[in-house]
Amino acid sequence: MGKSVLVIGSACADVIIRVDHLPAREENLHPSGQRFRLGGCACNAADVLGRGGADTVFVTPVGLQGVYGPWVLSELEKMPWAKPVLLPDAQNGCCYCLVEPDGERTFLSIHGAEYGFSPEWMAPYRERMFDYAYVCGLEVEEETGEALVKWLEGAKIRTLLYAPGPRGLRVPTKRTEKLLRLHPMLHLNRREALQMAGAGTLQEAMENLLRATGSAVIVTDGPNGAFVLEPGQTPCHVPGVPAERVVDTIGAGDAHAGAILLGLSRGWKLPDAAAFANRVAARVVAQEGATLRDAAILH
Repeated sequence: MGKSVLVIGSACADVIIRVDHLPAREENLHPSGQRFRLGGCACNAADVLGRGGADTVFVTPVGLQGVYGPWVLSELEKMPWAKPVLLPDAQNGCCYCLVEPDGERTFLSIHGAEYGFSPEWMAPYRERMFDYAYVCGLEVEEETGEALVKWLEGAKIRTLLYAPGPRGLRVPTKRTEKLLRLHPMLHLNRREALQMAGAGTLQEAMENLLRATGSAVIVTDGPNGAFVLEPGQTPCHVPGVPAERVVDTIGAGDAHAGAILLGLSRGWKLPDAAAFANRVAARVVAQEGATLRDAAILH
């Protein structure tokens, strides 16, 4: 089964809306379709891990009020690795995913209970040792993110993977500093890495980020693949895998992070895990939504 992985974070309804182009002010568009898919950065990563056979625990709050929470819970009940925390008086939000003809997506995220955190939810896992853990910048950014970082400081986790995401710079500086002192591996895309590091080149950005954490840095670069920098080494380029087609890019980065952890949980070296993650991400963009329809690639 491999090593154990803890995932903390959101599960939400992705409302995928296909449009010819992003709307302008006062414009009236006629979308070609709308569909619900299960999403959330942490959920997308956990899905790859769980379906890939890793010993996964996915802790996610679910607000049972409103339209989205009960539907999310019904989907999570199909996942043995999901450990939903039920919040009867709260509502889940959703993510409106506007998808253009080339597959690029723009998110309008309405946050609800799914992005919160309470140390009480982690009581069943207080004494358990996890080889790896995953957290996302969206949860760290929330008001309860301070409690999340504090819990991580005392948790029994050998290696933490932190995916700041596009809103990572909005996390309070002191909170980010506390998190980086936990020596997490960082998983970002090229734009996020350059912004977070305040650098002009990707190599400079990766070197700055490694100095800040003392741990490996993984940077995704779309169809170009990924770059990996480990302590004491030079950046390694892991070539991308051409996608058969691009339906949408929803969840590709999350699936990549989950596949990195899946490979590491199997004892693979990081560049090999990155090559595997590139293949998984290429498969995700070739289908609608973030959840792989065919999980055979994970085995």
